[in-house]
Amino acid sequence: MNYFIGVDVGTTSTKAVLYDEHTNVIKRFSQSYPLFRHPNGMAEQDPTTIVNAVEKVIGDAAQQINFFKERLLAVAFSSANQSLILLDQAFRPQSRLITWADTRARHAANQLKRSALGRQLYVNTGTPIHPMSPLTKLLWLKEADPELLSQAAYIGDIKSYLFCRFFGTFKVDISIASCTGMMNINSGDWDPTALNLVGIRQEQLPEIVNGTYQATGLLPKAQARMGIPADTPFIYGAFDGALSNLGVGALKPDTVAITIGTSAAVRVITDHPVIDPHRRLFCYAVDNHSWVVGGPLNSGGDVYQWAVKHLVTPSAVANEQVDPYTLASRVISDVPAGAHGLLFLPFLGGERAPLWDANARGSFFGLNNLHTRADMLRAVMEGINMNIATVFKAVCDLVGQPKSITATGGFARSRVWRQMLADVLNCPVDIPESFESGCLGAVTMAMRSLNLVNSYQVVQNFIGEEDTYRPDPATVAIYQKYLPLFQQVEGLLSPAYSTIAQLQENGAK
Repeated sequence: MNYFIGVDVGTTSTKAVLYDEHTNVIKRFSQSYPLFRHPNGMAEQDPTTIVNAVEKVIGDAAQQINFFKERLLAVAFSSANQSLILLDQAFRPQSRLITWADTRARHAANQLKRSALGRQLYVNTGTPIHPMSPLTKLLWLKEADPELLSQAAYIGDIKSYLFCRFFGTFKVDISIASCTGMMNINSGDWDPTALNLVGIRQEQLPEIVNGTYQATGLLPKAQARMGIPADTPFIYGAFDGALSNLGVGALKPDTVAITIGTSAAVRVITDHPVIDPHRRLFCYAVDNHSWVVGGPLNSGGDVYQWAVKHLVTPSAVANEQVDPYTLASRVISDVPAGAHGLLFLPFLGGERAPLWDANARGSFFGLNNLHTRADMLRAVMEGINMNIATVFKAVCDLVGQPKSITATGGFARSRVWRQMLADVLNCPVDIPESFESGCLGAVTMAMRSLNLVNSYQVVQNFIGEEDTYRPDPATVAIYQKYLPLFQQVEGLLSPAYSTIAQLQENGAK
């Protein structure tokens, strides 16, 4: 038997899935790590901890393989995008890893966003001007800590750093490079205008390679820790969102993929770059021949997790003898659509699409003395889904109405959430059997790299069974009344976000 290992390097954990050569899942592995946060917007990780986690899950998966009789064909990578790490001349970290969730560049981003240069950079790179992007993070560092930036010999992301530790080479796949705000979407190379803005040279950045690129020749220390043959090909893969589309077979403009995990995203793959004239959406390269258009949302499972933590009482959990999330789903099921006239704007940590405003804050609207915790729980779940619906509409405006929606992520374990998504979007939603679409997408890219398949379309044979949730007409009619109000309130509150964010920032000092 031959095997693949798909690795997904995430914001709070790294997952590995061991597949056989027919992409049947043999076993899953996971290693969590902290995300260091501060009220000033900091969201960082320790790069050494992530290296250890990746080596651990690959090593755990490798222990399932009998290398005397069996072969590991490849290890393929998915990772979170828009991370930033400064390295010295010997490629040692000069900083912790700054993640996509870090918003300290918000003032620099706001200034750039309002300028003609910001508009031009969006057209050049397909990356919205927002503190998530390495471009604005570097712009912020240029002002906040110029000495640290000037001392950096190299500038990378978590995946280029991992491969550097494993192989001693400094490269980045085109999809991750495309998410930096510094790669020209048309040329596929680093954009001179962007580099000039932040004051760095192309030589400081990794070489851009296609996602099917193979790295071989594991360095002895990494090889020993993972316990796999040194000549095992490591496939660069792509960022998690692009691979999630690939992993669920959403490979054409008529199929939209929605992911709801810690954060959320709506994405569609096209065969040419598509730039949104309203600057609501991103356009990133997947490989040399395809691009992904869509919008990422900060507000996903983490917002729901916050709501469950604060609105589901420990005593109720103890009485029902179930976990808090199961109890929350039961409670929400008993509340009618619309939560008795209560709306929730889920912007607890700022928002990317569709607002691109790191100062955005959450709020309940319509709250009165008849509302209960159950109503609030339902409103939170509905608010997350309504926010997804605004991005979904923007994608449809740009590429047309899809024939189907495929949704994945941790939310898929909740039947209440699945049905609500179909009702809010007024479109059937397919839920694949496999939730780890990023790992499957990475392995499919590895199979293409090894010339085991001729096209990514083969992934359709790997997905397995799907559950389809169809919208309920009566519930759809209710949400069609609430969605315009959700967007109206969002627009009314937007001018006040910067003021409340500044007050919160001052109060945290």
